[in-house]
Parts: sequence; structure tokens; C-alpha cells
Amino acid sequence: MRLGLALGYWGRGPSADHVPLAQEAERLGYHSVWTAESWGSDAFTPLTWIAARTTRIRLGTAVAQMAARSPTTTAMHALTLDHLSGGRMMLGLGLSGPQVVEGWYGRPFPKSPLTATREYVDVVRQVLRREGPVELDGRFHSHPYRGADGTGLGKALKPITHPLRAGLPLLLGAEGPKNIAQTTRIADGWLPLYWSPTRPQAYEASLTDLPEGFLVAPMARAHVCDDVAEGLLPVKAMLGFYIGGMGHAARNFHADLMARMGFGEEARRIQRLFQEGRREEAVLAVPDAFADEISLVGPRERIAERLESWRKGPVTDLLVLSPDPHTLRVLAELNS
Repeated sequence: MRLGLALGYWGRGPSADHVPLAQEAERLGYHSVWTAESWGSDAFTPLTWIAARTTRIRLGTAVAQMAARSPTTTAMHALTLDHLSGGRMMLGLGLSGPQVVEGWYGRPFPKSPLTATREYVDVVRQVLRREGPVELDGRFHSHPYRGADGTGLGKALKPITHPLRAGLPLLLGAEGPKNIAQTTRIADGWLPLYWSPTRPQAYEASLTDLPEGFLVAPMARAHVCDDVAEGLLPVKAMLGFYIGGMGHAARNFHADLMARMGFGEEARRIQRLFQEGRREEAVLAVPDAFADEISLVGPRERIAERLESWRKGPVTDLLVLSPDPHTLRVLAELNS
């Protein structure tokens, strides 16, 4: 199991720690570093900044949102950064949810998310293979565009720039069972939002017959500390926001996932409290048990013991979310 460093997205402004953390992770032998985006900073620009200040560590997006860019634009970003970094790019994509797609990007959430994802991946693959002009008679991503409001003058094109790697790794952030199952067929890897090594049954049906070399790269917050309850507070804060605030009460993929993992009643309570403006209560309502099993928190000995359970399953890459260099060092030592 390889280690990656997950930096996430910016809050109010850029973090001065991200480049030093990426450099330390590279020095410690981490395989990859990952950036993200929501409705603020983008994923590719900080990753390019990090690429210029590192030499070996792989560079991934976890995730770049599909609604933010057309598939050809995303492919242009990926092939450009792959060239500039000497072949270190790993493209992680996610569909996001209706609240973000319609509220931030101002476009309709696709009525058939699986089809939209499949078409998006198809176009990106065509660009990276550069075997011919990009052509797809798609429901969501037609190339050339053939809509009734078009001019009819669109021409199928292939990229001017020759991609460095036709097989640039493409991973998908998927949460629903059908989406995960499709991911194993059309992508090179999967980026689980929550992974519990003690609940393999939560994803078991979707992960049958994994292709050889398929990547499973969950993100887990980690913190070496003496007080487990205190160390779990940032995990609970993240869960409270995602489950309570990132989605509508009637359609929240994160809350649905928590329910499938055995915490349905708790997920609904978190949503209710968050929507009532009682955010602190929503965070405290996150069960310690759930926060604990999807993270690595506590003294070194406790983390060492729990790390073994992560190694036993299908996880190939553990993406560590931690701003603490000491924690990064401990995990590197334990995983060596």
C-alpha cells in the first residue's frame, strides 16, 4: 500500500504549508500528492505550483469537478501538466452533486449521471490517445456539437499537442453502488470519499472482479496524538459539513453513503441540525465510531495497529490528509 498526501482545497486563501508539506512527503517517499476543488480554488493551478517545486512525487487531482470544464478542457489541463512534470500527472475526476453543479456552475445536473460520466471519460481518453479527431454522438458531450442551437459548423479535431502518455491514469470519485461498479470498468482507479476497513461489505458488490492494476485510493485524515477524542474533532467537523451542508435534504450523496455504511439515523440527524443552523451540534452529532473507523487518529501504537487493517483489503494507495509533518513521518515509518 502506497502513501499519498491529500492537500484538499483552499479555505479563505492559499496555505503557505502546502508546498513544504509536498516537499516533505516527497522526501519521505510518498508516492503522490493530491489537490481538490469545491467552489473556490481550482485543483490544477496549485498542483502545477507544486510540480515546479518537486521532482519525483506523482501529482493527482482528488477531485477535479467534471461540471467545471468540458472534457476536452480537462484533457488539455491533464496533458499540459503531464508534459511539464515529466509524466507525473494522475487525473482524478468527480461529478459532484446537484447543489454544486446547478448552484455554482450554473448548469443542469445530468438526469443520467452514469451516462454523463461515461461520455466524459470517453472524450478525455480520445484526447489522450490522439488516434484521430474526437468524435462522440453523446447525450451530454457531443463532439462536434450537433445541438439545435448550434451553427452546424463544428469540426471534429484532435489535439495539436501530442500527449506525453496515452495511458495517463484516470480515476473517478464515485459514491453510489452503480457508479462505483461502472468506475471499475471505465477508469484506472477509484477515489472513495469514506473508506472503512472494518466494513468491506459496504462496497463489496461493486468491487467484484477488479481489473489487474486497478487503483483504490481512499482519503483518510490522520493525526498522531495522545487524545483520540480531541484528534477526531477535525474529522467530525469535515463529516458534519459534507453530510449536513454539501447537498440538499432530499438528495445528498454523502449522507446516503453514511447510511449505507450503517449510520442512517445519525446521518439524518446531522442533516437536520445543520439545516436548522445548529452547526456545532451537527458536528457533535457525528458518531465517534464512524469518524474513527474512516481515519487514523491516536498514539503511534494505535495507528500502527489500525494501519494493518487498511493493508488487508483492496486499498492500493492511502491518501493521507494531515497538515502535520510529524504525522506524515510516522506514517512513512510505519508503512515502510
